[in-house]
Amino acid sequence: QVQLVESGGGLVQAGGSLRLSCAASGRTFSTYAMGWFRQAPGKEREFVAAISRSGGTTYYADSVKGRFTISRDNAKNTVYLQMNSLKSEDTAVYYCAGRYSGGYYLDDDDYDDWGQGTQVTVSS
Repeated sequence: QVQLVESGGGLVQAGGSLRLSCAASGRTFSTYAMGWFRQAPGKEREFVAAISRSGGTTYYADSVKGRFTISRDNAKNTVYLQMNSLKSEDTAVYYCAGRYSGGYYLDDDDYDDWGQGTQVTVSS
């Protein structure tokens, strides 16, 4: 099991940027595929981005492709989500998730461990 703690959320104007961080502790971070998900009020949780254990493979939801970048630093046990050109529809609670496995995963059911979430609010 890995413990995950997100940070970096906040209030930003449309068009602005934020970088979310997710710090991991517990099992060896480099053995985990990681993902970011988000949940807006009244909506189901949705996939945002995923990254493989080495960081060599990434995948994005169409809604964020070209604006968001997922990355990881295994030496720092941290995964990041750089969010640029933010829109009001990006407003949500953002969660990081981990799966003790290779590859990358798009479905939240595939992940074993979750952080508590961090709120991102984009004002228009």
